[in-house]
Amino acid sequence: MIENQKVVSATYELYIAGEEGKEELMERATEEAPLTWCQGEGMMLPAFEAQMEGKEIGDSFDFVLAPKDAYGEYLQEGLMDLPKSMFFNGDGEFDEERVYVGAIVPMNTVDGQIVKAQVCEVTDEQVTIDLNHPYAGESLHFTGKILAIRDVTEGELKAIRNPHHCGKCHGHCGDCESDCSGNHCGQDACNNCEK
Repeated sequence: MIENQKVVSATYELYIAGEEGKEELMERATEEAPLTWCQGEGMMLPAFEAQMEGKEIGDSFDFVLAPKDAYGEYLQEGLMDLPKSMFFNGDGEFDEERVYVGAIVPMNTVDGQIVKAQVCEVTDEQVTIDLNHPYAGESLHFTGKILAIRDVTEGELKAIRNPHHCGKCHGHCGDCESDCSGNHCGQDACNNCEK
């Protein structure tokens, strides 16, 4: 049964309302590549975990989370114009390879957290980013099936709770040498992964 500190694997499909009210498939996890999380450790939305609580292997789910229970309403103040110089590479030049319209770039908050921002516009002087989650303002419709439930290991729990773990990707990286480079975690190898 799904409860805190259980590792859960599930298939799922995530839909949001598209044009003319029709739902649009946004994400999918299959039996071959399931969604896996540790219940109660903040890896999933709290309202999502509440819907999963008490489910058993083989149970199906089908529910909708309102924006307030998902990623909140879309906020205009999430749009920011930043000086282009903030996106210079090590050579002192604008990093065109990583910063372009539609790109997702990691940004540091004033309290040191890493958040992902989408680049909306690039001009000669500035870069406009959107700090809203891509699903902000959307109701999320989840469907799927529970595939597996097991106890979390001490090593897994340590990796999940380690604040320096691989750009806070909560263990979805695998090991540092293979998966923490390039775009998977949004940063280069951090050398902080727990083995």
